[in-house]
Amino acid sequence: MSASPGLLGDTAARDYSHKLHLFNAFAEPELRRVIASLDLKPGARVLDAGCGTGEVLRWLSDEVGPDGAIVGIDLATAHAAAARASAPATALVLQADLLKAPLRSESLDLIWCMNTINHLHDPVAGARQLASLLRPSGRIALCQSSVLPDMYFAWDARLERLVNEAVRQYYRDRYGVSERDLAAIRSLVGVLRQAQLHHVSAQTFVIERVSPLGAADEAYLTEAIFRNTWGARLQPYLSSDDYDELTRLCDPQHPQFALRRPDFHFVQTFTVVVGER
Repeated sequence: MSASPGLLGDTAARDYSHKLHLFNAFAEPELRRVIASLDLKPGARVLDAGCGTGEVLRWLSDEVGPDGAIVGIDLATAHAAAARASAPATALVLQADLLKAPLRSESLDLIWCMNTINHLHDPVAGARQLASLLRPSGRIALCQSSVLPDMYFAWDARLERLVNEAVRQYYRDRYGVSERDLAAIRSLVGVLRQAQLHHVSAQTFVIERVSPLGAADEAYLTEAIFRNTWGARLQPYLSSDDYDELTRLCDPQHPQFALRRPDFHFVQTFTVVVGER
């Protein structure tokens, strides 16, 4: 286990499994498309480094077939337990520090690492350590949501800008990090090149939703974003008028609830940067 918390406060006791479940259900169509784009071969050996609640383990298993091997690692006790419950029976789930993964060097064909590398104090060292687990010509796929700013309010760019800045300021204050620390996710190409990976490529996928929304879409946006990412935590960072407007837009009982507006348009990016050993 890691002796000190990650950059964003991660420890073995950290638990945001509900938010991970919501995101994976919401983004499943796009995430499956991303995984398909990696062209995994039947029988491949794959690690999900920072596997969270484990839904991706099933999708990776579908790609490699019964002769493949899927391993998931997560630091958090609650996440590992959730992953074991949702992963296929053939997958191995370990609770461990991914920088000290109990796996053989040069044993993997692909490492999938989603929304995780930005939690490390030194992403380059982390990528280098993960790459040591790859066979020659094996690949690492660093995956990150929201490399480009999200657009939650397509009809109000001003409020979108203020809310996104309030969220960044909240995280800077909560974790004692700088704006540059939070912007590190934009450097994924550089991370893999500095880690001595080859043939580095990048592709950005778009998660896009318009009203009317499906149940998984509404659950993720209402619970994970409106309540748990925004909510009362943003009140100190917004004017009273802007906070009141945000509250109305996020309240399912209010006539102005954003997700029921006919002009609701949500855009989120998901970027995959792949390097080869």
